[in-house]
Amino acid sequence: MTSVPPAFGLYVHVPFCATRCGYCDFNTYTASELAGDAASPDGWLAAARTEIALAARTVGDRTVETVFVGGGTPSLIGADRLVAMLDTVREHLPLADDAEVTTESNPESVSPEFFDRLRAGGFTRISLGMQSAAPHVLAVLDRTHTPGRAVAAAREARAAGFGHVNLDLIYATPGETDDDLRASADAVLDAGVDHVSAYALIVEDGTALARRVRRGELPAPDDDVAATRYELLDARLRDAGLSWYEVSNWSLPGAECRHNLGYWRDGDWWGIGPGAHSHLAGTRWWNVKHPARWAGALAAGETPEGGREELTADERHTERVMLRLRLAEGMALTLLHDGGRAAAARAVAEGLLDPAAHAAGRAVLTDRGRLLADRVVTDLLIADDTPAAGTPAGAR
Repeated sequence: MTSVPPAFGLYVHVPFCATRCGYCDFNTYTASELAGDAASPDGWLAAARTEIALAARTVGDRTVETVFVGGGTPSLIGADRLVAMLDTVREHLPLADDAEVTTESNPESVSPEFFDRLRAGGFTRISLGMQSAAPHVLAVLDRTHTPGRAVAAAREARAAGFGHVNLDLIYATPGETDDDLRASADAVLDAGVDHVSAYALIVEDGTALARRVRRGELPAPDDDVAATRYELLDARLRDAGLSWYEVSNWSLPGAECRHNLGYWRDGDWWGIGPGAHSHLAGTRWWNVKHPARWAGALAAGETPEGGREELTADERHTERVMLRLRLAEGMALTLLHDGGRAAAARAVAEGLLDPAAHAAGRAVLTDRGRLLADRVVTDLLIADDTPAAGTPAGAR
């Protein structure tokens, strides 16, 4: 029997931001927080090129099927540097002819010329942070763009020839109303994008938003409100022809983000940049977080690795269940053992898993199940307590 290798992608982290959003706990830095080459886009590019070459020496001629540039704010370093990074990928690794190449962008740091350069340089997909169309919601989130700028930027990307454009939304922000979210959904649809990502606001420890909530300046997000807003948004997008394919992602047919599907389907990826995580065949490692340490290690001919772990069979099993169940395609019941399959049957009876899919051998969340996805995953895993949990029941 032949084994088909999992999808392989590159994640490229650009750590720079013009300002820090109050809710963000990502590994990002403003100019005032960095000094020397670490704060320089050219210094970042030189180090990224070195790490791409390092990745190539490790994975050999493995074809790169997706590239995703995230941050931070990748658009801050300019289109020429982003294209130069992609050229370096082509120089060292086989890039699939139909590769999906995405960059995240901030609406305030893009232009028609920016999109034209990216399109000519081989990028195929744009993801823009919109978050909301309501000015007071953007203010709570410390977002600096005006409400209409994200829609205008999406239209500029489409005019440049990008067939795949995503807008990100955040819902259940303190002070947001149902009408605010309806207006945001309508703005997204008016932009003509083919993909929407939407996430309930999470107050992360250590953020400015967490400090405001702790001081009583803002109420904490409400889970029941978040569930109502999710249903509102899902109905709005569904009516416009965008279907959910992952709990927090909707798209027109064929517009799913292939790079993220690689994560959810247990693929492999190499992370380039400070703090970036990688995964190859059950081994996970991550780079040192600070840009200066990351760039310095590479300049010295050393690996920028900050740590690694070998996933146990049980850990890989847990991740497969946790991630695949979030997909609209669901997961094969053969991934579970007797206890897990019994729990899946109970979830069908509770209206959390689809009965027709279950009869066909798959666990697929219902609309109600999506609202309780974490609970469903937990129930399946607690029940799925066969000692050899890392081996799918149907593969022994």
